[in-house]
Amino acid sequence: MDTTVAPTGTEGQTWGGGSNPLKASYGKMMMWFFILSDALTFSGFLAAYGFSRFKFIEEWPIADEVFNHFPFMHGTDAPMFYVALMTFILIGSSVTMVLAVDAGHHMDKKKVSFYLLLTVIGGLIFVGSQAWEWKNFINGEYGAVKTKGGKILQFTDAEGARVALNEFVTVGDRPVEALGNNEGIWYQSDDPIGSTYTIDEVRKGFETNPDLRIRTQQLIVNEETGASEKLVLSREESLFKLNNQAVGVVEGANLSENEYGAPLFADFFFFITGFHGFHVFSGVVFNLIIFFNVLLGTYERRGSYEMVEKVGLYWHFVDLVWVFVFTFFYLV
Repeated sequence: MDTTVAPTGTEGQTWGGGSNPLKASYGKMMMWFFILSDALTFSGFLAAYGFSRFKFIEEWPIADEVFNHFPFMHGTDAPMFYVALMTFILIGSSVTMVLAVDAGHHMDKKKVSFYLLLTVIGGLIFVGSQAWEWKNFINGEYGAVKTKGGKILQFTDAEGARVALNEFVTVGDRPVEALGNNEGIWYQSDDPIGSTYTIDEVRKGFETNPDLRIRTQQLIVNEETGASEKLVLSREESLFKLNNQAVGVVEGANLSENEYGAPLFADFFFFITGFHGFHVFSGVVFNLIIFFNVLLGTYERRGSYEMVEKVGLYWHFVDLVWVFVFTFFYLV
């Protein structure tokens, strides 16, 4: 059998792929390498989130209860509506980016600038919406108390509907003392800094409202509906929990406490959505730079709008990552 390899014409050469390997320019290849490395980074973050959620599956917050706000509609229960709108806007900006790239292939300066501007506007709306989501998550809505072991106890009425602390707790007198010779005061409490109420005020308000119950972090399956829901204790069990295990008041969410459930959820939410938001904001900046270069005629003089295509690859990647983040945090 003849095993001789036919010559390729590149023998003795260090590189035989020419200046455009895989028919891609150097700039495109480097963008693909960056996207690959960034995809691995996000994959690691989401995998860590998945493992942590699996470990604390019975204590994880219910997304429909956490992300149920809508701008200018305070008090309206709209689970996932605004997050879905944010997602639609970001995906829509990916469409306008495709149109900008296509216009660049046709050397249509006017259309490139128009569609790039729409892409920038979509990105800015998304980043602003994400900041608004953060604000609501940090401020909280109902408030809760925490136990010695760090578990979260929430409040409901006899029918299981959530009840906010301000609906049954009254702010009492605060122990204060003068600070030196000025008129300032100093207030000390065992509750976390920033809590509106003390644990004693919560206990007092709970005891004077016999219809109130405590809802734990534990997830159970409703036999009638098949849906997951939090375990609601009886009145007697609620009083025991509150009087013997509750040690502090939690309002909103931060890196150490989370009124919605496991603190790890807040940690991952801030880190992963913040990291993605930074990518979107960076993409907006890149698109703005390209937009002004288009207006200045930079790419017309070069005879190519390849730079628009490069930033378009990055923008599509950012949009694709959001689909996974949206699925992990909001849908699953």
